[in-house]
Amino acid sequence: SDGVVIEGESFVNEALLTGESKPIHKKKGDKVIGGAINGDGILKIKIERTGEETYLSQVIKLVKQAQESKSKTQDLANKAAALLFYAAVGTGTITYIYWFFNGMPDFALERAVTVLVIACPHALGLAIPLVVALSTTITARNGILIRDRRAFEQAKDLTAIIFDKTGTLTEGKFGVVDFVSYIDENELLRLAYSVEKNSEHIIAKAIVQFAKEKGLHPADPEKYKTIPGKGAYAVINGKEIYVGSPNLLKELNIQINDGKIKKLQEERNTVIFVVVNGKLAGAFALADKIKSESYEAVKKLKEMGIKVYMLTGDSEQVAKSVSEKLGIDDYFAQVLPHQKAEKVKLLQQKGYKVAMVGDGINDAPALVTADVGIAIGAGTDVAIESADIILVKSNPADVPKVIKLSKVTYSKMVQNLWWAAGYNIVAIPLAAGVLYNYGIVIQPAVGALLMSISTVIVAINSQTLRKVKI
Repeated sequence: SDGVVIEGESFVNEALLTGESKPIHKKKGDKVIGGAINGDGILKIKIERTGEETYLSQVIKLVKQAQESKSKTQDLANKAAALLFYAAVGTGTITYIYWFFNGMPDFALERAVTVLVIACPHALGLAIPLVVALSTTITARNGILIRDRRAFEQAKDLTAIIFDKTGTLTEGKFGVVDFVSYIDENELLRLAYSVEKNSEHIIAKAIVQFAKEKGLHPADPEKYKTIPGKGAYAVINGKEIYVGSPNLLKELNIQINDGKIKKLQEERNTVIFVVVNGKLAGAFALADKIKSESYEAVKKLKEMGIKVYMLTGDSEQVAKSVSEKLGIDDYFAQVLPHQKAEKVKLLQQKGYKVAMVGDGINDAPALVTADVGIAIGAGTDVAIESADIILVKSNPADVPKVIKLSKVTYSKMVQNLWWAAGYNIVAIPLAAGVLYNYGIVIQPAVGALLMSISTVIVAINSQTLRKVKI
C-alpha cells in the first residue's frame, strides 16, 4: 500500500522500487511507496492507495503490456525442413516424369527414390536440438539460465547494453568507498567503530563492516547517546567522540576546509565526520560500492564494439561518477521506473539492438521491452519473471559471456543446417541424374549412406561446442 507519513521520522530504502541507492529521509507529509524498507525510525502512515492503484501494481501492468507486445520469431530449422520437403518432393516428381517420358520407367523410379532418400531430413531433426541441449548445459554450468531461446539467439546481434546501476553494476548496499584521516588511520577507524558498533543505522553498519574488514577491534564506549538526524556521541578512553553528518559539524561550529572532503561531497557521497575532543579527526565517504566485476564487463563489451549505457534513479552526480569510473559510453540519471522502458525504446528507435540488465522490480518493464532482458540472479522474483536470461551469480561480467555463447551457438546451428541440408544442393541434382550422360549416377544405397554421413557430421560438429572457452 502507498501512503503519506502522518507521524514520525526515519530513513527509508526505496532501492527495490526506484533504484535510488541512498536511504531517503521521510518525515511528516512525505509520501511512501509500498514495498520500501523502513530503517531505524518509527513511521505512522495514512494509506492512500491499495491493490491495483499502488505504484508497484502500475509497474506490474507495464510488464504485462510489454510482454504482450513482444513478437515471435520463426524457427530456422522449421524453415529449412519445409524448404527441403518441397524441394525433395518437387525434384523427385520432376525427375520421375522426365525419365518416364524418356522411355525409362524403371530408371525413373530409381532416380525419384534416390532423390527422396538423399533428401530425408534425419540430420535436420538433430541439427538444432543437439546444439540447444549442449548450449543449455554449457550456459547452466556457467551460471547462466535461459528462459527464452529466441532471445538468447538474438543476443548475438546486440549493439547496445543498458545496465541498471543499483544492485547490478554496484553492490546495492552502502559501503565506505573512501576516507580522509587527520590522525592515525587505524585509530580513526577504531574510534568510529567503537561509537557505531551498537547502532542499527545503515551508515553505522557500513562503517563497522569497513573497520572489521581491516581487522580492528572496538573499545567499549561510555555515555553513548544518539543525536537524532545528526549522529552519535560517546566517550572512549577519556576522549569525547562525535560521529555524524554535516549538520553535526554545524552544531559544533566546525568548518570544512579540506578540498578532498569537498570533492567527495560534490560526487554526492554520504560523508560522515569524526570529531575527537572538539577537533575534526577525519571523514568517511559512503556510497553504493561498484562491483569489481563491473569493470571487466564494460571493458569486454566495448572490445566487442557494443555501446554500454547505465540507467539509474540516482542523482546526476552519482551517475556521472560511476560512469566515469567504469568508462561507460553514456548514462541516464534520475529515471523513474515507468521511464526506464522509454529509455530502452529510445535506443531501439535509434537503430540499436538493445539488452537491458537489471535486478529490481523497477527494472521489470525495461527488461521485457528490450530485445533481450537479462536479470541478475540475486534480484527480485518480478525481475526474474520478466527476463529472458538469468545470471545466477549476479555477475555483470557474465553478460559478455552470454553474447559470445549466443554467437557460437548460432554459428553451430547454421553449420549444422548446411551439413544437414546444404549438401542436397549438389546431391539432389546428382541423384536426379543430371550427369547421367557422363556416367555419374548415385545409387539409392549410396544416397542412404550420404544421408547417414550428414547425420554423423551434425552430431560431431555439435559436440565441438564443449570445447568453446568463455
